[in-house]
Amino acid sequence: MNNLNWKRLGLALMIAFLACVAVLVIVGGQKITNLRSALFVGYKAVPIVTFVVVLFATHGWRLPIFRGWLVPFPDLNGTWDGAIETTWVDPTTNERMAPIPATLRIRQSFLRISCVMQTGEMISQSFFAGFWIDPENQIRKIGYSYHSTPSIPLQHRSPPHDGTAVFDIVGDPPRELRGTYWSTRKTTGSISLSFTSRDRIESAPTARHSMNR
Repeated sequence: MNNLNWKRLGLALMIAFLACVAVLVIVGGQKITNLRSALFVGYKAVPIVTFVVVLFATHGWRLPIFRGWLVPFPDLNGTWDGAIETTWVDPTTNERMAPIPATLRIRQSFLRISCVMQTGEMISQSFFAGFWIDPENQIRKIGYSYHSTPSIPLQHRSPPHDGTAVFDIVGDPPRELRGTYWSTRKTTGSISLSFTSRDRIESAPTARHSMNR
């Protein structure tokens, strides 16, 4: 994950290790009298620290206490609904398409993030994703490169392709993603999404919207 402060992470890991050693000595009754006993206590602290690190990387990083000084990026986990406006012009009508309902599902941990965009016609899956966070220059962005697979009946006019999308993260906590995309089909456009749910909803946005009418 980009933007991580590795010095702070290293310091936090060292503090966690020393805290585990202190607990083993004070609460667990372990004694440190020489180098061998110190290594033994340190060895017993390793699995505890490992458990703490795994717990932090999967869930604990979301806690507000870590925001900013240790975790520089926001929590975007969940479902984001909105629309894609493409600059593509239909050659048969010489007009642009109407806005396309779209859903973005984000799965994020401390070290990894993946994005899946779905419309009524295609699914795009990220193969690279990351944040660009620069508080001094007021920059909060997420971007990802993706492979898009249109549904089989449509591939005669919309073949599989790759592309990239970049979003501004709006709100604290984030409630909107506004950005642009471009693809190897030589298409470009804008995307506007609003936060919907922490759950990752699997259905296509068009089907879900019709059910809610």
